[in-house]
Amino acid sequence: MKVVILFASLEGQTRKIAHFAQDMLRNVGHDVALFDAADKTVSIDLENAERIILAGSVHERRHPMALEVFLAAHRHALEAHPTLLISVSLSAAFPEGLEEAEDYLVEMMMRTRFTPSHRALVAGAVRTRKYDYFAQQVVRHVVLRGRDYDPNEEEHEFTDWARLEATLWDFMSPGLIHSRASVSASVSG
Repeated sequence: MKVVILFASLEGQTRKIAHFAQDMLRNVGHDVALFDAADKTVSIDLENAERIILAGSVHERRHPMALEVFLAAHRHALEAHPTLLISVSLSAAFPEGLEEAEDYLVEMMMRTRFTPSHRALVAGAVRTRKYDYFAQQVVRHVVLRGRDYDPNEEEHEFTDWARLEATLWDFMSPGLIHSRASVSASVSG
C-alpha cells in the first residue's frame, strides 16, 4: 500500500512521531513516502496515495503555518483519500487537557476548511534546552499546571508510543483487511 506522511515539527517530537510511523509501516511492507511540510522544493504525489498521514505540533494554539497552508491548498485532493491527522500537543498528555487539544484541531480545520477522515490527539514532549526562561515558566505553570516535572530535565516525552501504534494500525487496517480479501479472492477465483 502506498502511504504518504507529511509532518510539520517545531521542536522535533512530531518529526520523531512521523519517523516512527514511517518505520512501523515500512517494516510490514508498505511503500511509505515521508515529507517535511517546511520543505517547499519537494513534489508530493497525493493522487496515487492509498492512505495519507498528516502530523503537526501545536504551539500557542496553532499548528505550524506550513502545515495549515498545505492543508488549505490541497484539501480537495486530501479529502479524496483516507487521511489521518495527528495533532501533537502537551494538552493531549492529560485527561483534563483533551478538550483543549481537540479545540486546537477544530480551530485548524475551520481555518483550512479541511476535514480529515480520521484524527488523533497525541501527547508531545518538553524540550527545555530549547526554551528561554519565560517559555520554561509558561510550560511549567500554565501548560503542565504544576504537575511533577523537573525543569532541569532537558527532555521529557509524554508520547504514548503503544497508543500511537494502535492508532496507526486502526487507520491502516481497513486497507490490510481489503488487501487480504483481494488476495484470497484472487487465489480462490
